[in-house]
Formats: sequence, C-alpha cells, structure tokens
Amino acid sequence: MRKITTFIALAVISFTSIGCDRFLDIQPEGKVIPVSVEDYRKILTSAYSKYPIHRSLSALRTDEMVIDENTSDFPYYRELAMWKDSNYDAETKEFQWADFYTVIFYLNQAINEGSKTMKDSPEKNQILAEAYALRAYSYFDLVNLYAKPYNAATASADRGVPISLKADMEAVLKPSTVQEVYNQIHEDMGKAEGLMVEQQQAAGANYKFSKNALMAFNARLALYQGDWNKALQYAQAVLSIKAELSNLNTSNTAPNHYMSVESILALDNPLNTNVQNVIFASLELISKYNSATDKRFGIYFEKNNSRYKVIKGGSNNFRVSFRTAELYFIKSEALLKLNRLDEAKEALLKVLANRYTPAGYTAVQNEISPMNASQFMSYLLDERFREFALEGHRWFDLRRADQKKIIHIVNGAEYILQQNDPRYTIEYPMSAKKNNPNL
Repeated sequence: MRKITTFIALAVISFTSIGCDRFLDIQPEGKVIPVSVEDYRKILTSAYSKYPIHRSLSALRTDEMVIDENTSDFPYYRELAMWKDSNYDAETKEFQWADFYTVIFYLNQAINEGSKTMKDSPEKNQILAEAYALRAYSYFDLVNLYAKPYNAATASADRGVPISLKADMEAVLKPSTVQEVYNQIHEDMGKAEGLMVEQQQAAGANYKFSKNALMAFNARLALYQGDWNKALQYAQAVLSIKAELSNLNTSNTAPNHYMSVESILALDNPLNTNVQNVIFASLELISKYNSATDKRFGIYFEKNNSRYKVIKGGSNNFRVSFRTAELYFIKSEALLKLNRLDEAKEALLKVLANRYTPAGYTAVQNEISPMNASQFMSYLLDERFREFALEGHRWFDLRRADQKKIIHIVNGAEYILQQNDPRYTIEYPMSAKKNNPNL
C-alpha cells in the first residue's frame, strides 16, 4: 500500500525546480518555514504555475481534431487518440494525475498552515480564498476526468477520486464517491466566497482567482450538475458585472486571448504547443462553420494545404479558463432547460451578433427563430462546438451531452469510441495505480 509520499516528494522537487526551494512541508534543518503573506503568495504562485495542461490532452479524445502522423511528437500522443487507457506504451503521454495532487499539496499547505501563521489582513484573506478556489477547481477537473459525469441518482455510489485535505505524509489515497468530491468542491467554494477580496484580477494577473472567476466557476459547476436555477443565477450574476463580448467584426483579437475583454480567468493552457503541432482540425469541426460569414473561422484556423491548423492556441497568450461568452452559453442552456425558450434564444444571439457578419447574423436569426426546444438544444451544442473549439470544453461537453460515437484513423487503422462508451470516463493512469494498488 503506497502512501501519498510519492506526490509529496514530487511537490518538494517542484518547489525546487521553480525557485521556491526554501519552502517545504515540514521544517528540516537549515530550511525556512513560510510564515508571511509574501511567503504564501509564492507557494500559491507555484501551485498556479504547475496547474496541469490536461485540456490539451483531452482534445485528442474528441471529434475536434485528427492527429498528424508526420510529426516527431506523434508517438507520444497517438494512443491518446486511440482512447487506449491501459497497457499503453511507455512513451505515451499520461494524463497528469500526480501533477494535480502536487498542486493540491501546495494548496493544503497554504490553507492549513497559512491560516495559522499569516497575520490577519486583506491579502491573507485573498491568498486563502484563492487556495480554496484552486483546490475546488482541481477536484472539479479530476472528477470530470476520472469519474462518470455527475448524476444525482448515482453520484453517491459512483467512484470518484481521492480527496486529500492535509499535507500528511502518512495518509492513504482512497477514492471518494462522485458525490463526496462534489460536496468538497462546494465546501471549498463557499469558503473561498467568504474570503475573496478581488472582484476581477488585472490583465496579466488574471491567472489568479477573483470574485468574478468564482461566480463563473459556480455557473459551470451548476451546469455540470444539471442545477439549472443555480446555473442561471450565477451566470446572470457574472454578466451583471462583466458582460463584454469581443466583436469580431471590429477586432481580430481571439476571444480566448488573455487580453480579450472577455477574459475572466486565464489559468488553463487548453492547447499547448506540442498538441497544437500534432493535430489538424477535423473535417467535422471545419464543416460546422460558414467560412464566409462566421468571423471566428479566420481567427481560429489557418489553411495548410488541404487541411486546417488551429491557431487559437499554442502560447501563454491563449490561456483561458473562464470568459464571458461561456456565461451567455450557460445562461441560454439553463433558460432552455427551464422552459424559457425565447429568452434562451435571446441570450445566445447576444454572442452570435459579435461572431457573424451582419448578413450572417441576420441569416442566423432567421434560422433560430422557428426552432422548437429540441432543435434549439441541438443548435446550441453546435454553437458551443464552434465557439469553444480546441479550448478544452469539447470532451466534457460530449460526456455530459450525448456521448456520441467517434471514429479516429491512426496509422491507417480505424479506432472507434462507441456511443456511451465506458472510455468516456478515463481510467486512473497506470503510474498512479502502480504507486497505489488501492486505486
């Protein structure tokens, strides 16, 4: 039975690698324990900087892309595109289980020790609020990677992920249920809300949580749990404060750019350079756009012979976790589920007015106007496909929506993810199970 010593050791190494080597979980001889807000801000910065790039890897499982077999990185990613979650090659890139728990270790340290050693101040409250928020976000991502989608009827029995709330080298990692993980997320979010000081972080510092980011996270959390009233409530709360949308008729700045007027939290790197270089946009994705009237098309994609490369990622400029467009989409979906179809259409059209040419927008209005609820739901999901292409949403949208059949061709062979395939839930990584047989 392995302990959490493995990921604690990784955390210690990570502190060293990013210049915070004087901060360790216990006080060894010759080392300094973090005490001040400056010390804990450095620990929190370490946690932010180590946040996993899992959304890039999740894109390889979706219908958004095809893998390019003529790249040097192809061997590292090919089995991800084959949905091969067990007995994969040693060179295959694993989803970052240990990295999540390393980040959580930092946050536990900040929460448990920082609350006692930092002097009372608004900055102390802000640091603790961010630590609670980022821990909640970490567990939210973990449970949506490694557990079944939330289902109120089964969540108390469905296997989730281990919960660790202390920097305890003797604690044993045991999976909690999906419901228990969501309960912990809500508990951490409540504590974060009570402590948060900053309404919105400035551009360049907007990788850090704020009040707006907390509300946006709560809206997504409610969406994933099918709590439509709360999803609507939180989406409207954000939009009452920050409703700006990037007008692509007047600006060529991608709406997912960290400097975009839409940016709320710019933490995740949903399409890192390595994955960007090994994929093309799928024909299915490209076919969803009207390239003549949809202004996103030229900002998101670039022609490469007969295929299209994705250009809306590949650098830190495109870090994005939450942006205002998502809140309009959440508002629209929640209104639709609450049988308020006309209001749902109105919410979505506010985004589309900023995405299509004037002629294209008129055509879209005319297309949407006669739709019934079922037709509009299908259209809304297609618009999510277009709006958030290769932005880290698609895998999770597929999981919570229809879990459709997907076919990938890799090295000339056909691989199929069947409708409602069990592989819509990713297995615990082989390395994690090797280190802890109880997983």
